[in-house]
Amino acid sequence: MWRRQNLRALLLLALVAAGACSAATSTGANLQIAGTWGGDNAGLIVNLDDIHVHIGCTLGDATGPVRTDANGRFEAIGTYNVDAYPVDRGILHPAKFSGEINGQAMTLTVTLTDITRVLGPVTLIYGKEPKMGPCPICRVPKSRSRR
Repeated sequence: MWRRQNLRALLLLALVAAGACSAATSTGANLQIAGTWGGDNAGLIVNLDDIHVHIGCTLGDATGPVRTDANGRFEAIGTYNVDAYPVDRGILHPAKFSGEINGQAMTLTVTLTDITRVLGPVTLIYGKEPKMGPCPICRVPKSRSRR
């Protein structure tokens, strides 16, 4: 039931079916965000049906695909783990992933909706390898790795 509601919410957004290696564009509405976005201590991996985020030693997942609106903004609903590293306590918080794309740059913010904690905003660059410092980044979104 919870997953179905999330899918409905995402479908209300402007959704795009994009390949995992497709490039982001910089003009018009419905910019596709599929691919790898990296920054300092932050990373985002997006494919057709998964969104996986790392900000510092935290991580989260949402269901995709996601498209931007006419202004390059997007939003997705998922879960987030602020205690993922070095010892994962397995506590997932409901979260809203929101951001804006401008050319090859993205500003991303994660809001934990149950405790009103905000991570970011962080700046990510399309196609850039995330530089995570002491914390590892998953190479494949969580739900993909279970298949």
